[in-house]
Amino acid sequence: MTEAKLSGRKAQAARNDDAILAAARAVFLADPGAPIAAVAERAGVGISALYRRYPSKEELLRKLCSDGLAAYTAAVQAALDDMKGGGDAWDAFATFMRRVVDAGSTSLTVALAGTFTPSEQLFRDAQRADELNQELVKRVRKAKALRPDVEVADIGLVLEQIAAVRLGDERRTGQLRHRYLTLVLDALSQPGTELPGPPPMPGELAARWRPGTDR
Repeated sequence: MTEAKLSGRKAQAARNDDAILAAARAVFLADPGAPIAAVAERAGVGISALYRRYPSKEELLRKLCSDGLAAYTAAVQAALDDMKGGGDAWDAFATFMRRVVDAGSTSLTVALAGTFTPSEQLFRDAQRADELNQELVKRVRKAKALRPDVEVADIGLVLEQIAAVRLGDERRTGQLRHRYLTLVLDALSQPGTELPGPPPMPGELAARWRPGTDR
């Protein structure tokens, strides 16, 4: 078999994978309980081609969450790198928040929580993301750019609330999400009314990832 044919097959496989993942994000965001056949239909690939790449729905869901977590972690790391390079702490934090909203990964994470069993690698990746989050909030707070009563868990739930905004088409949804993010950033940047109750506890957040958990 020629090298050109091998390259062509690899290129087609890559295109199929991109189509499958894009379709899966759309299908499972709308209905986390949808069958995997709905993903194949939306992607325009045969069910056998999908199963060759992802042998089970759980494996596909883990891949989606892994990709979303990687995008989130990259946004946190970019903010930390910016501050280490002398960038303004608040600008770096606000840019991080905008990147996460634009990526849309939080929407899918919220939709899929509790619908599958995360792998050990996902837990390790989540732990790494949390460590970076802690460092980011610590640095922004040290610069006195973030109100002192805000915790890392608060940031996560705020992003989830913004990700829940879905109205009109993709462009309109993006406009609205950034509208409310701007309001939230103003609230996060300066002391205001005392916050009632404690922030979310680690156990409360982790419980949502147990399959069958009411969210």
